[in-house]
Amino acid sequence: MNIELKHLTIFSDFSEMHKVEKFVEDICDHYNINNNYFSNIIMVLTEAVSNAIVHGNKENKSLKVSINFEAVPSGLRFSIEDEGAGFDSTKIQDPTDITVEFNENSGTGLFLMERLSDEIKYLENGRKIVVLFDTASINYELSVQRRKEIKKYFGITELAGNEYLSNNAN
Repeated sequence: MNIELKHLTIFSDFSEMHKVEKFVEDICDHYNINNNYFSNIIMVLTEAVSNAIVHGNKENKSLKVSINFEAVPSGLRFSIEDEGAGFDSTKIQDPTDITVEFNENSGTGLFLMERLSDEIKYLENGRKIVVLFDTASINYELSVQRRKEIKKYFGITELAGNEYLSNNAN
Protein backbone atom coordinates (compact mmCIF):
# COMPACT_ATOMS: atom_id res chain seq x y z
CA MET A 1 0.00 0.00 0.00
CA ASN A 2 1.62 3.26 -1.12
CA ILE A 3 0.31 6.17 0.89
CA GLU A 4 1.44 9.61 -0.23
CA LEU A 5 -1.90 11.38 -0.08
CA LYS A 6 -5.03 10.11 1.60
CA HIS A 7 -8.45 11.63 2.23
CA LEU A 8 -11.40 10.88 4.51
CA THR A 9 -14.72 12.69 4.73
CA ILE A 10 -17.21 12.00 7.50
CA PHE A 11 -20.54 13.46 8.51
CA SER A 12 -20.62 15.53 11.71
CA ASP A 13 -21.72 12.58 13.78
CA PHE A 14 -19.69 11.06 16.62
CA SER A 15 -20.72 7.60 15.44
CA GLU A 16 -18.30 8.21 12.54
CA MET A 17 -15.24 8.72 14.81
CA HIS A 18 -14.21 5.08 14.39
CA LYS A 19 -13.44 5.94 10.74
CA VAL A 20 -11.04 8.67 11.87
CA GLU A 21 -9.32 6.27 14.28
CA LYS A 22 -8.96 3.64 11.54
CA PHE A 23 -7.66 6.29 9.12
CA VAL A 24 -4.92 7.30 11.59
CA GLU A 25 -4.10 3.69 12.52
CA ASP A 26 -3.65 2.70 8.87
CA ILE A 27 -1.34 5.63 8.19
CA CYS A 28 0.72 5.07 11.32
CA ASP A 29 1.00 1.35 10.59
CA HIS A 30 2.14 2.08 7.05
CA TYR A 31 4.82 4.51 8.24
CA ASN A 32 5.79 2.36 11.25
CA ILE A 33 5.06 5.14 13.74
CA ASN A 34 5.94 4.12 17.30
CA ASN A 35 3.32 3.89 20.04
CA ASN A 36 4.36 7.08 21.85
CA TYR A 37 4.05 9.20 18.74
CA PHE A 38 0.94 7.33 17.56
CA SER A 39 -0.87 8.35 20.75
CA ASN A 40 -0.01 12.01 20.08
CA ILE A 41 -1.32 11.76 16.53
CA ILE A 42 -4.54 9.96 17.45
CA MET A 43 -5.25 12.37 20.31
CA VAL A 44 -4.65 15.46 18.17
CA LEU A 45 -6.69 14.18 15.22
CA THR A 46 -9.65 13.00 17.30
CA GLU A 47 -9.66 16.30 19.21
CA ALA A 48 -9.50 18.31 15.97
CA VAL A 49 -12.34 16.31 14.42
CA SER A 50 -14.40 16.57 17.63
CA ASN A 51 -13.90 20.34 17.61
CA ALA A 52 -14.94 20.46 13.94
CA ILE A 53 -18.10 18.50 14.72
CA VAL A 54 -19.08 20.39 17.88
CA HIS A 55 -17.79 23.93 17.41
CA GLY A 56 -17.47 24.14 13.63
CA ASN A 57 -20.48 22.27 12.29
CA LYS A 58 -22.56 22.66 15.48
CA GLU A 59 -23.30 18.91 15.40
CA ASN A 60 -25.34 19.34 12.22
CA LYS A 61 -25.20 15.76 10.88
CA SER A 62 -25.74 16.91 7.31
CA LEU A 63 -22.46 18.86 7.36
CA LYS A 64 -19.12 17.17 6.75
CA VAL A 65 -15.62 17.13 8.16
CA SER A 66 -12.76 16.47 5.75
CA ILE A 67 -9.45 15.00 6.84
CA ASN A 68 -6.51 15.02 4.45
CA PHE A 69 -3.18 13.33 4.95
CA GLU A 70 0.04 14.03 3.12
CA ALA A 71 3.46 12.48 3.60
CA VAL A 72 5.98 15.32 3.43
CA PRO A 73 9.79 15.15 3.68
CA SER A 74 9.74 16.22 7.33
CA GLY A 75 6.92 13.96 8.43
CA LEU A 76 3.17 13.49 8.44
CA ARG A 77 0.81 16.38 7.72
CA PHE A 78 -2.91 16.29 8.37
CA SER A 79 -5.53 18.91 7.63
CA ILE A 80 -8.96 18.94 9.19
CA GLU A 81 -11.67 21.15 7.70
CA ASP A 82 -15.29 21.74 8.66
CA GLU A 83 -18.16 23.58 6.98
CA GLY A 84 -18.79 25.98 9.87
CA ALA A 85 -18.23 29.72 10.27
CA GLY A 86 -14.71 29.33 11.70
CA PHE A 87 -13.13 31.00 14.72
CA ASP A 88 -10.34 33.39 15.62
CA SER A 89 -7.61 31.29 17.27
CA THR A 90 -6.06 34.41 18.81
CA LYS A 91 -9.20 34.96 20.89
CA ILE A 92 -9.19 31.54 22.54
CA GLN A 93 -8.22 31.93 26.18
CA ASP A 94 -5.19 30.21 27.65
CA PRO A 95 -6.48 27.25 29.70
CA THR A 96 -3.38 27.40 31.92
CA ASP A 97 -4.19 30.97 33.01
CA ILE A 98 -5.52 30.56 36.55
CA THR A 99 -7.08 34.05 36.47
CA VAL A 100 -9.55 32.97 33.77
CA GLU A 101 -12.66 31.06 34.79
CA PHE A 102 -12.88 27.62 33.16
CA ASN A 103 -15.72 27.00 30.72
CA GLU A 104 -16.40 24.55 27.89
CA ASN A 105 -14.78 26.92 25.37
CA SER A 106 -11.63 27.36 27.42
CA GLY A 107 -9.30 26.15 24.67
CA THR A 108 -8.13 23.03 26.49
CA GLY A 109 -8.41 20.91 23.34
CA LEU A 110 -6.45 23.41 21.24
CA PHE A 111 -3.84 23.67 24.01
CA LEU A 112 -3.35 19.88 23.97
CA MET A 113 -3.26 19.79 20.16
CA GLU A 114 -0.57 22.48 20.10
CA ARG A 115 1.53 20.68 22.73
CA LEU A 116 1.28 17.22 21.16
CA SER A 117 2.01 18.24 17.56
CA ASP A 118 5.15 19.75 16.10
CA GLU A 119 3.38 22.50 14.18
CA ILE A 120 -0.19 23.68 13.90
CA LYS A 121 -1.70 26.33 11.63
CA TYR A 122 -5.20 27.76 11.64
CA LEU A 123 -6.35 28.62 8.11
CA GLU A 124 -9.49 29.84 6.36
CA ASN A 125 -10.70 31.76 9.41
CA GLY A 126 -10.21 28.72 11.64
CA ARG A 127 -12.31 26.38 9.48
CA LYS A 128 -9.18 24.46 8.56
CA ILE A 129 -6.42 23.26 10.85
CA VAL A 130 -3.15 21.90 9.47
CA VAL A 131 -1.09 19.77 11.83
CA LEU A 132 2.45 18.52 11.25
CA PHE A 133 4.12 15.65 13.05
CA ASP A 134 7.84 15.82 12.38
CA THR A 135 8.76 12.15 12.25
CA ALA A 136 12.43 13.09 11.92
CA SER A 137 12.14 14.44 15.47
CA ILE A 138 10.79 11.25 16.99
CA ASN A 139 13.06 10.50 19.86
CA TYR A 140 12.88 9.39 23.43
CA GLU A 141 13.67 12.78 24.97
CA LEU A 142 10.90 14.53 23.06
CA SER A 143 8.44 11.83 24.02
CA VAL A 144 9.37 12.11 27.70
CA GLN A 145 9.12 15.91 27.60
CA ARG A 146 5.63 15.82 26.07
CA ARG A 147 4.47 13.21 28.56
CA LYS A 148 5.66 15.39 31.47
CA GLU A 149 3.86 18.46 30.06
CA ILE A 150 0.56 16.59 29.80
CA LYS A 151 0.90 15.11 33.31
CA LYS A 152 1.75 18.54 34.71
CA TYR A 153 -1.25 20.09 32.99
CA PHE A 154 -3.63 17.48 34.43
CA GLY A 155 -1.92 17.52 37.85
CA ILE A 156 -0.83 13.89 37.69
CA THR A 157 2.04 12.50 39.74
CA GLU A 158 3.61 9.20 38.72
CA LEU A 159 4.01 6.64 41.48
CA ALA A 160 5.83 3.30 41.37
CA GLY A 161 5.22 1.29 38.22
CA ASN A 162 2.33 2.45 36.08
CA GLU A 163 0.28 3.92 38.93
CA TYR A 164 -0.71 7.58 38.87
CA LEU A 165 -2.09 9.96 41.45
CA SER A 166 -4.08 13.01 40.44
CA ASN A 167 -3.03 16.04 42.47
CA ASN A 168 -6.51 17.39 41.84
CA ALA A 169 -8.26 14.41 43.47
CA ASN A 170 -10.61 15.11 46.36
